[in-house]
Amino acid sequence: MSVFTHLVAELGRLLEPVLAESATAAAIVLFTLLVRFALYPLGRAAFRAATPGAGCLPMLLQLPVFYLMYQSFSSGDELLGHRLFAAPLGARWSGALEAGGVFGPQGLVFLGLFAAIAVVAAWSAVRGRRAAAAAPVVAPVPPKGNGKGKGQGAGGALAAPTAEQLATMRKLGGVLPLLSFGTLITAAVVPLAAGLYLLTTTAWSVAERAWLQRRAARPTTGSAAA
Repeated sequence: MSVFTHLVAELGRLLEPVLAESATAAAIVLFTLLVRFALYPLGRAAFRAATPGAGCLPMLLQLPVFYLMYQSFSSGDELLGHRLFAAPLGARWSGALEAGGVFGPQGLVFLGLFAAIAVVAAWSAVRGRRAAAAAPVVAPVPPKGNGKGKGQGAGGALAAPTAEQLATMRKLGGVLPLLSFGTLITAAVVPLAAGLYLLTTTAWSVAERAWLQRRAARPTTGSAAA
């Protein structure tokens, strides 16, 4: 944990001449971006695999970082005194309500965080539903011949998905992005610093997936035009 605290503290010192008291908050965002950049090759590989299990792997690898962030701003000493505008980075939503209410100095900082997370979650949900609606529905190819087609695919050809499987995949594509709104609940109970981490990593995930989808669509568009 001391290594993590040292890295964030050093980044904060570098940004302090420009951002003053909010330098450590900016350092958290920068540190999160560096972590996600390092995991980008894994995220790209998970996108190409196009399976829910592969997509969960980058998120699981971030759990230790989130845990360290939580612990550092819950029980650490070196970083607890830093702030984001009027709110201490170790403060929670409940504490902000007690300090000045919803529209108090600390409450406004949390409202801004919640609003940003909601925008990212809505963006993720809209893109997910559009992708699910645009997913091609391919009818399975019936076997040829009188019973002789039962062995079709033994030579290496993949069997076409059934209509039920396609419908399930389309439903999951529209529902899973809604889980991003669960980040709002988490951000309301963890320290502000951890909420900043959640906002940054969620925004990166949505932007990364949009970028990868756009790149994947380029060859298809070009070949269709040709």
